[in-house]
Amino acid sequence: MTAILTVSGLHAGYGEVPVLRDISFSVARGEICAIVGANGAGKTTLLSAIAGLIAPSAGRVHFQDQDITSAPAHTLPERGLAMVPEGGRLFAFMTVTDNLQLGAFTRAARAEAKQRMEEVLELFPILAERRLQHAGKLSGGERQMCAIGRALMSGPRLLMLDEPSIGLSPLMTEKVLDTVATLARTRKLSVIIVEQRVTEVLEIADIAHILAHGEIARTDSAENLRNDPQIQQTYMGL
Repeated sequence: MTAILTVSGLHAGYGEVPVLRDISFSVARGEICAIVGANGAGKTTLLSAIAGLIAPSAGRVHFQDQDITSAPAHTLPERGLAMVPEGGRLFAFMTVTDNLQLGAFTRAARAEAKQRMEEVLELFPILAERRLQHAGKLSGGERQMCAIGRALMSGPRLLMLDEPSIGLSPLMTEKVLDTVATLARTRKLSVIIVEQRVTEVLEIADIAHILAHGEIARTDSAENLRNDPQIQQTYMGL
């Protein structure tokens, strides 16, 4: 399948502290790509480097055949790349509607904001019920839905999610991940998802990369990894 994102030989870190070393992988159109690994493996750093939040020290990132390695983070939603950071980072004293509308800040998104708002509220009916409520009063699951909805307002072709299940019940985690899977299948939306609940994310992913000590230790289909006894013991607690 055609790759929408290609990461080649990426090195990144914070100041003098290296975190990622020689990361290379690609994401196909409409594919769900899981990034799993222990805490401190570099998963969030990888998403931040792709999203332009930190500058790689080496390597390249290509999105839709364009080099975005040095592109400022605020320009990437216009190109079709959106990220939902860990915890969602909503504006607590703004309403659900206002938080969602912030996702449509690009010129192209503003032109379709009304239609996209309707689509997001149809996808997450609970947000329609809570649309005039302050985001700070939402439950953990509702906040995560609002954060994903805000990202969808920009009309992304690649959606990156950082630990969407943090603070959620198993039932709400399943609902959020099922929604992600539906978006990928019905809208051909490409997804990169960093997730601590390995069992659950491998149920919806197509491919997964195991990150260890800042390097990709293994790449395989999600199905193969689900059925691998070593992976089950190390990451799934089975």
